[in-house]
Amino acid sequence: MKIFLPVLFALCTAMCWGMYGPTIGNAQSKSWSPFKPYVFIGIAYLVLAIIGGLIAMRLKGDTFSYTGEHFAPAKWGFLAGCLGALGALFLTSAMMTSKGNALLVMPIVFGGAVSVTALYSTWRLWGHVQISPVLWVGIAMVAVGVILVATNTPHGHAAAKPAPAAGAVEHGGSEQPAPADDGADSAASEATPELDPNS
Repeated sequence: MKIFLPVLFALCTAMCWGMYGPTIGNAQSKSWSPFKPYVFIGIAYLVLAIIGGLIAMRLKGDTFSYTGEHFAPAKWGFLAGCLGALGALFLTSAMMTSKGNALLVMPIVFGGAVSVTALYSTWRLWGHVQISPVLWVGIAMVAVGVILVATNTPHGHAAAKPAPAAGAVEHGGSEQPAPADDGADSAASEATPELDPNS
């Protein structure tokens, strides 16, 4: 259970962040800047992080104090939030300037994030622990993996739906032949004299 929950939450994070790029790519347009969707990214953070965080703190029986010994979560949480918000801005800008090319942007973002985390940990613990040379092999493999994923992921637009055939109209998603012209039929019947069977 100690391993299961962190892995589960990490996989949920990967799923959410993995869909971030394709989702924000739907907002790309020449008519507006990357900052327009970024505003509502901030609103989503505001609603989910602040309101959700306060509710979760209440359920956990936490205090709402951020002074004294409780200043550390405020300081580091704010710094982490700034990094997250800047990352969202850069990612949104990358998606907009690449015309929604999530296949290029997302592997670089997440492959790079793993490498940055490893390099930061190495720098912080340099001289205190022995750094395995396999780490550099792993970082090189991440770079190769990013290239392989970015260049081999299927891409393109879905095939367009075929246009309705001439003389057909759509009814509830299905095509049916167009009804005959009643006006033409009535005109034809008026032009043809009726024969009196008694004559």
